[in-house]
Amino acid sequence: MTFTDASTAPAAGSAPDGEPPVTVVVVDDEELTRAGLRTLLDARPGIDVVGEAADGTEVLPLVTRLRPDVVLMDVRMPRLNGIEATRLLRAELSDPPKVVVITTFENDEYVWEALLAGAAGFIRKRAPSAEIAQAIRLVAGGDTLLFPDTLRRLAGQHFAAAPAGPGRADHRAAALTNREREILRLMARGLSNQQISGRLTVSLETVKTHVGNVLAKLNANNRTHAVVVAYETGVLVPGAATADDDPARPHPAGRNPSVSNAR
Repeated sequence: MTFTDASTAPAAGSAPDGEPPVTVVVVDDEELTRAGLRTLLDARPGIDVVGEAADGTEVLPLVTRLRPDVVLMDVRMPRLNGIEATRLLRAELSDPPKVVVITTFENDEYVWEALLAGAAGFIRKRAPSAEIAQAIRLVAGGDTLLFPDTLRRLAGQHFAAAPAGPGRADHRAAALTNREREILRLMARGLSNQQISGRLTVSLETVKTHVGNVLAKLNANNRTHAVVVAYETGVLVPGAATADDDPARPHPAGRNPSVSNAR
């Protein structure tokens, strides 16, 4: 084993308002990258890096032992990549940690597959430390990192490279009602529950019910996952929506994502 365990070390940063820190496991096959991320994150208040892993094969036993809130996961690793490690966490644990993918290039097929496997979002390795820390805090708090423009672009690239087939629709897509499809399209634009409520002139509780139904029917564990599954099953079509009609679009280059949550 090449992982390290920092669970017995004192927390490096105290969380504000006496809240317990967000615990993180860093997974990357490059030792310098792991060390750099640990140093940057340990300097941030409210975040405690409790362990490291150098390969996806080490993730499940480490997470089972340490029970972190978030796994910061590289996707390209030699023995077991981050995609399979994310699938394994979902398959083996009843309450798996949130996974944030770290990647060198945002337009990476591996990123798409990791989101399809259930990752809550992704962030670039070269992003500022404050941005990485904020992403960790957001997903730990139940929010989802959603990049509407980037997801559409990734979907377009993914299906352009895929061989032609008879169609992607399956039973998950067929189970959605017209209203749930409408809600899903707005989710894909990065709208929060509150924004969807205002757009459709329905109560917030009604929106929450519809969102819960969408996640359940698509077997998705977060909103980003639901949007990716919707593209995979043909409910959403890349290019069908434009950034111009997206009131919650992120800044260029995929930074500053729309944050979708239960509010």
